Amino acid sequence: MNPVPHRGRLVAAPLPPGRGATSWGTDPYADALRNGRGPLFLRRADGWLLPLDVERWCANADAADLSALGRCEGPVLDVGCGPGRLVAELAVRGHRALGIDISETAVAHTLRLGGAALHRSVFDPLPGEGRWGTVLLLDGNIGIGGNPPLLLRRTAGLLAPGGLLIAETTPQDIDERVQVRLDDGRGTPAAGTGVFGPAAASPFPWARLGTPALMRYAQACGWQPVDQWEADGRPFVCLRRDRAVRRTSSSAEPANSNPVISSQFPRKTSRDSPL
Repeated sequence: MNPVPHRGRLVAAPLPPGRGATSWGTDPYADALRNGRGPLFLRRADGWLLPLDVERWCANADAADLSALGRCEGPVLDVGCGPGRLVAELAVRGHRALGIDISETAVAHTLRLGGAALHRSVFDPLPGEGRWGTVLLLDGNIGIGGNPPLLLRRTAGLLAPGGLLIAETTPQDIDERVQVRLDDGRGTPAAGTGVFGPAAASPFPWARLGTPALMRYAQACGWQPVDQWEADGRPFVCLRRDRAVRRTSSSAEPANSNPVISSQFPRKTSRDSPL
């Protein structure tokens, strides 16, 4: 993927859906989840590092998480569920919830917590497409794929008409699309490459959005704003899919594919609308 100009910045042109998915299965990320701690970073080509909050991801859901989970409606799909703290908390609260992640280690961790999870990309065919009540894009996952409009359209195709998207944004007013690599902070650059760490062979596209940027993209994609708030320094946005919009998706579910079934969820359920 070649960088291209974008509003005066150097930007990575987005890869097709699914490209870069193996990056999160590389050893630095898997090792961090197994150990429950970092250091772990996203490294840009210019050497800039974005710290990843592995310790928080591997802990129980905190007050900021709960401020988002308390707004969930119906069955919940957690995109990029990581080690599963949100899926596990939703199950305890009686929600039907499913996590998806492209890291086998993350999915295994979620299952050990008692949550339900599948080893999938958000751009893969998924169970229950067009029938989810809420989709979560927390912990920076609005950046998945490095193409926010594409991700917003895909998310709309996963939700039932009138469904909710709850996304976490960055505290800064930023709209950035870049190529990054996973880095554990302990590597040294390969000679003449400037590339660090064992994840050197796996660059992937990523985006960082502040709330103003997300709201611009959401409006262009037909989303209706519901709420904006901040908790423990983490900004969140809640958007509603237009009830009149027909399902659109960047990937097609086979015509005879199964809907979400009870065996894919914890046994405890609530009065939420079943799938």
